[in-house]
Amino acid sequence: MNWEYWPMQLIYYPLGLIWLYFALKAKSLFFFNAANPSIKNGGLAMESKKEIYDLIPSKFIPETLFFRHGTPVTEILKTIAVSTIKIPFIVKPDIGMKGWGVQVIKDEIELASYVQNSSENFLIQELINYQHEIGIFYYRFPDQPHGKISGIVYKMFLTAKGNGMDTILQLVKQNHRSHFQLDSLKKRYGSFLNTILPKNEELILVPFGSHTLGSQFIDISSRANVKLFNTIDSICKNIDGFYFGRLDIRYSDWDDLCDGKNFSIIELNGAGSEPTHIYDHDHSLFFAWKEIIRHWNILYKISVLNFSRGYPYLSYQEGRKMLKANSKMETKLKMM
Repeated sequence: MNWEYWPMQLIYYPLGLIWLYFALKAKSLFFFNAANPSIKNGGLAMESKKEIYDLIPSKFIPETLFFRHGTPVTEILKTIAVSTIKIPFIVKPDIGMKGWGVQVIKDEIELASYVQNSSENFLIQELINYQHEIGIFYYRFPDQPHGKISGIVYKMFLTAKGNGMDTILQLVKQNHRSHFQLDSLKKRYGSFLNTILPKNEELILVPFGSHTLGSQFIDISSRANVKLFNTIDSICKNIDGFYFGRLDIRYSDWDDLCDGKNFSIIELNGAGSEPTHIYDHDHSLFFAWKEIIRHWNILYKISVLNFSRGYPYLSYQEGRKMLKANSKMETKLKMM
């Protein structure tokens, strides 16, 4: 009954008139395109992750390699060999969403299987072993020297804790959060789910912070402080044409992160970013609606300001084309 498990349509469709209100004020249904001029479609949909990584100073991101669909595995391995990327590593679709198609590759066989089953361009990325992951929502008005942090979410990865008696499959079924992921976990782990976990041993079932794939999101916005703001503000101001979105970050220690040390930006999302702290199970649906509307208002204001500076909105035809392409891409990624 908790709204965080409801279909996205039930959460967002009631807000359709609010979006229309902002669109009428901006005189464009697709005004968001101007929010982040350097990102395709403002970062709402169909944007290339590699193109976004190229905007971020390299010291803040994992080493990332781009490959076109159909690239032979032998060629991929040769490229990896002359990089600093080592097995295990991350592979993900270049145009992706909700963590679909993201996988940790542990050997050449898994890589070959992924390449064979992928129908899209993809990235191979250094695996960041920092144990914590958060999402920080940041925005800056183009006429202001500094931005703001509007929300922080801590992501607890989907795990199973052994009791020395039950199989991993049984443990998964005993937890409603992991039970929702049963089909994808069967596909990911196969017969390994029949393994009995030793007592108190924890297995991370999904090693990245995707709410769609079972991670629990906890609102830690209250932990924002001056040091963290200065670190994030400094980074974001060095990302050309970025004014609105969410940074997903892996880090080892909170104080180090605030001091700008021992962390890595694993994703940067633009106009399509959700203020994901809304998914804390203690928040009501009305809180979520309020936060979504608050961020849409910010998105609208930034877009209008950038439009006045010469950055265009998407035309209606371009916007429809984008949405159709995004719908097709979502279907493909779900199959992965």
